Amino acid sequence: MTLRKVYVLVGAIVLAVLLLLVGLTSWYTVDESEQAVILTFGEVEEGISDPGLHFKLPWPIQSVETLSKETFSLQFGYEQKDGEVKDFPDETKMITGDENIVLADLVVQWKITDPEKYLFNAESPKDVLYDATSASLRSIIGSSKIDDALTSGKAEIEADVRDLLSSLIEKYDIGVSILAVKLQDVELPNEDVRKAFTDVTDARETMNTKINEANKYRNQKLNEAEGEKDAIISRAEGEKAARIERSRGDVAVFNALYGEYEGNPEITRERLVIETLEQVLPGAEIYIMNDDGNTMKYFPLRTMNNEQPKPAVEEGSEENNG
Repeated sequence: MTLRKVYVLVGAIVLAVLLLLVGLTSWYTVDESEQAVILTFGEVEEGISDPGLHFKLPWPIQSVETLSKETFSLQFGYEQKDGEVKDFPDETKMITGDENIVLADLVVQWKITDPEKYLFNAESPKDVLYDATSASLRSIIGSSKIDDALTSGKAEIEADVRDLLSSLIEKYDIGVSILAVKLQDVELPNEDVRKAFTDVTDARETMNTKINEANKYRNQKLNEAEGEKDAIISRAEGEKAARIERSRGDVAVFNALYGEYEGNPEITRERLVIETLEQVLPGAEIYIMNDDGNTMKYFPLRTMNNEQPKPAVEEGSEENNG
């Protein structure tokens, strides 16, 4: 084999290797749960967050770093793996503002929001996050009272730790964001003191339960009183409307009587007298008698029950019969 053929063969092999290298390193895939950064000669070129198949220049010109979009959990003071929990009491032991010792551990939810900063602004972003979490928790616990840390002040401590930790991470600029902070356990190292605080906590919970029950009873009675008040007002409004209508009816009757009175005052007056007597003496019979000399005639205006009206009788005839 001549030297020229050797060169041709070597060149063909090199070309094949280069083509294979270009084919294998020019395409990459980004999953839906991932984000990527393209590096050109080690320098960040651009970030890729759209999932799918993408093209880049072959290695060693460009390379790709992929990072997860998922939410990570940082366990401070303990480690849970394969269903087993391992505690680190030396890390969780801290002093409260009123000079008591407590053991506090927590979970921090965080995610990568800037891949470039996460990759190149810190050698180990997770270590930075862990140290910032420790510093934030110790600072907040150190300014809180032990009673708050063990009982009703946990929610406020969590919020303060999150705010302080977020501000520290923003200053460190490592490309992560804090989503949530949750205290797992805050307890005392001494068993007797721990039991005493547990009793205090139980007593407070009982007190809060009693207060809630009292408020519930008060609200129930207030609702019943409001309902009764509304019912009374409704009845009063109905009675008011009824009386107004009755008054309007009485006015109409009076106006009608007044019109009759203007036309026939004597007859109307006698009629009113008779109607008044019927109202004052509802059980009495009323007669109208007319005296025209020796004979007085009368007849009833109203009969009792179904009794036939009595015929007119002449007073003189009775005397003759007698």
